[in-house]
Amino acid sequence: MKFYVASSFKNKEQVQYVSHELTMKGFVHSYDWTKNERPSTLEALTEIGTKEKDAVMNSDVVIVLLPGGKGSHIELGMAIAAKKKVFLYSPDNEIDDLALTSTFYQLPEVQKVIGTIDDLILTVCSE
Repeated sequence: MKFYVASSFKNKEQVQYVSHELTMKGFVHSYDWTKNERPSTLEALTEIGTKEKDAVMNSDVVIVLLPGGKGSHIELGMAIAAKKKVFLYSPDNEIDDLALTSTFYQLPEVQKVIGTIDDLILTVCSE
């Protein structure tokens, strides 16, 4: 099963951990954006954006680690629109706090996982 992990650069180590653990369990990582340097040109942004869009579209599972930035929320939207299996991870229940949550976090096709990163990995592997 192919997977993609969306998040912000500040969660780079968690993304790498999740990717490593899922790969060790036989999953296939569609694209590892954590290997990129921060882009310094619009052309580089376009190239990375194309690779990330293709990775979302070619994945069976899209995992979003919060907190995320603009890009990870766009990837969440693409995954929902493409009817991908979506796992939304948060270490706490802020995603259910009415003052802080997003409408799209509450869609029935988004499976929320609250807890540890290892809880997330177990949940993804059990699906």
